[in-house]
Amino acid sequence: MCDSCGCSQPENSVTITRPGRQEGMSGHGVAGHHHSHQAQGRVVEVREAVLGKNDGIAAHNRDFFRERRIVALNLVSSPGSGKTTILERTIRELHQEIPMAVIEGDQQTMLDAERIDATGVDVVQVNTGAGCHLDADMVHRALHQLNPAGNSLLFIENVGNLVCPAMFDLGEAAKVVIISVTEGEDKPLKYPAMFDAASLCLINKTDLLPHVDFDVARCREYGLRVNHRLEFFEISARTGEGMSGWLAWLRRQF
Repeated sequence: MCDSCGCSQPENSVTITRPGRQEGMSGHGVAGHHHSHQAQGRVVEVREAVLGKNDGIAAHNRDFFRERRIVALNLVSSPGSGKTTILERTIRELHQEIPMAVIEGDQQTMLDAERIDATGVDVVQVNTGAGCHLDADMVHRALHQLNPAGNSLLFIENVGNLVCPAMFDLGEAAKVVIISVTEGEDKPLKYPAMFDAASLCLINKTDLLPHVDFDVARCREYGLRVNHRLEFFEISARTGEGMSGWLAWLRRQF
């Protein structure tokens, strides 16, 4: 049992690495302290302690971002929604206007970090092992390696998961939840905590709408039912359709 979020995970080691480097920072992050068969009261007690510690580190991260005028965005979604592809196109469109850096979160591999590194943007990979989310301490340690410039955008691509990342404040300015049209439009109702925590929802892969059974209007309705403040953009990161609205939203953050 993961004390922090209630999911079943073995103990894991977190590794933070830059693309092309062999060395990394290893250690047991907040997500890596696990026990099984705990009494419910003990689970709640430990969860509150873990989240309290996380919130303290998140506040430290937020102060760092505020002092440097860094807009940090926490990108969250199910696996395969297209987060990395969205980042690649966003970087191509905005890199001459706004300095950017990326923290990539995955359980294993450097694959996504290598894709971002190929764009020329500075990136650090956080591998969580069996961990199902990034926490504030992982981001804090990644920032020591990344050292992002002031007046910049920092994208934090979280582990693909619509449950646990909703609970963990990383110090970000906003959570951006991404859903693709190859998923069900009922995702906001099935995962309300994530959509309630988000400020913006990107509905991606709209180029596939003629080929799938996905009701965009219903998805929006469900999202607003959970969070009436939620903003939406319908985009295709592959074709570029609808990206102008997302890019304009990013520019308005400064």
